[in-house]
Amino acid sequence: MQKSLCFSLLPLYAVMLMSTAAFAQAPAERPPGLPQLTVVADHGGESARPYYVAIKGAGVDEEEGYSPQLGGESRPSRPYGEQDMLPLESEQLTPGTVTPRQLDLPGGFTSIFLIGDDDLSRQWLAQRGDILREMNAVGLVVQVRDEQSLQALRNAAQGLELRPVSGDGLAERLGLHHYPALISQRGIEQ
Repeated sequence: MQKSLCFSLLPLYAVMLMSTAAFAQAPAERPPGLPQLTVVADHGGESARPYYVAIKGAGVDEEEGYSPQLGGESRPSRPYGEQDMLPLESEQLTPGTVTPRQLDLPGGFTSIFLIGDDDLSRQWLAQRGDILREMNAVGLVVQVRDEQSLQALRNAAQGLELRPVSGDGLAERLGLHHYPALISQRGIEQ
């Protein structure tokens, strides 16, 4: 009797085993309303383990960690600063005459001005300095050779904030070719 019970349950065991195997291979159902994911790229072969060093308690030693050193260069011993941006040359801007025009800028726009390390910019800054200070305008230095030249411009600006910045993106968006220029809610002027 025991033997016949075992044989009679055999088909049941087989069905259970097959259904378990089929269920294990079936893709997991996504909750309703979620889109199907598409794998855009899978480069494979690279373990994510080095990135886990930053997660304390992940069990990955420091020696195994990811290091973003490019070309074998070591990290700088000091943080990056303005001196790393110099010399600065905006390819699309040169000293010259700016044609005034109106712009449709949002309310609360902070006025900015563009200058360089040249005689025209220094003269313009001396003439317009009081107006720029009243407006709390921020200066973008779009051409400067070195830290000493930048500091000389800051001294001439007498308290105005000056930041070394490439002006090419701004020049392209505004169709600007020359500086010094003031960009305010009124528009672009010199």
